[in-house]
Amino acid sequence: MSSERKDDHVRLAAAQQDEARIASNGFDDVAFVHHALAGIDAERVSLAGDLLGARWSVPLYVNAMTGGSESTGRINRDLAIAAREAGVPLASGSMSVALENPALAPTFRVLREEHPDGFLFANLGVERTPDDARRAIDLIEANALQVHVNSVQETVMPEGRRAFSSWQRSLESLVAAVDVPVVVKEVGFGLSARTLALLADLGVAAADVSGRGGTDFVRVENARRGGEGYAYLAGWGQSAVECLIDAPAPAPVLLASGGVRTPLDAVRALALGARAVGVSGPFLKTVLDGGPEALASRLGEWTTHLTALSALLGAAATSDLVRTDLVVTGDTADFCRARGIDLAALSRRSDAR
Repeated sequence: MSSERKDDHVRLAAAQQDEARIASNGFDDVAFVHHALAGIDAERVSLAGDLLGARWSVPLYVNAMTGGSESTGRINRDLAIAAREAGVPLASGSMSVALENPALAPTFRVLREEHPDGFLFANLGVERTPDDARRAIDLIEANALQVHVNSVQETVMPEGRRAFSSWQRSLESLVAAVDVPVVVKEVGFGLSARTLALLADLGVAAADVSGRGGTDFVRVENARRGGEGYAYLAGWGQSAVECLIDAPAPAPVLLASGGVRTPLDAVRALALGARAVGVSGPFLKTVLDGGPEALASRLGEWTTHLTALSALLGAAATSDLVRTDLVVTGDTADFCRARGIDLAALSRRSDAR
């Protein structure tokens, strides 16, 4: 049943990428103030940076997708080949199924086999044990552990577990038990300011805010359920943009995913304080349609565009993007006003240079 669920998730997530309707993800509410003489030479731009104990050549990663069945093992192989060729980090899909059925371990192990020197994230649900976490890390020789929190998905999932009160204690035990950085990741519903502050208190190294607007697991699980069910919960949560703007000062290192469609969205997220940006749905569609070669080419194109956009904005390093001027409008502005956030200050950040 777990392998069937993995195949269902891929099929339904890919179907969402085919739809003409794009869910509101907040990125189009963010515009850069164009300063016509602020640009620099592209050859001066460096996208490299230190993150999670390693040197990343680009602030971009292929985010958690799949594994756990024969077909998803092939997808993982193609993702790893593409990530290796492009020199970008890669996150596994949830590995719980392989811990319960060792025969499925090769569908995850292939990530390390095909990306031997790359930065890999293992991935487990927050309710798993410290021993499970160590086994998952060992399986792919992971550089970091993604711990996903998915209470909304579990609520809608036909076979979901809805006992959430132990999750904080479980997360504490995972952080204490492993020797690699722990990254807490939502699955598309966002991490609030209160949650980010709590994660900082718990010693979590980084948080992937994974906001609303990408793959909607309410819709995925509701389709598996059949009928209307929980369809009214589609669109639940905060966008990655809202999460980044609302993030408190005592927060873990911020990563961003959820509805990232283009290199411009990635640059917007970096300008809002993310240290790196993860992409799942669009890259899944690319690898399904064109194989690893197509995805490697697309990753290379994204890297080229990130460099070009940074030069346009006068950012020699990724960290310089947080001093660019941003204008926030639309639903995101409404959210910010309700939360008491000073948007005018975002539009004049370059004045402090």
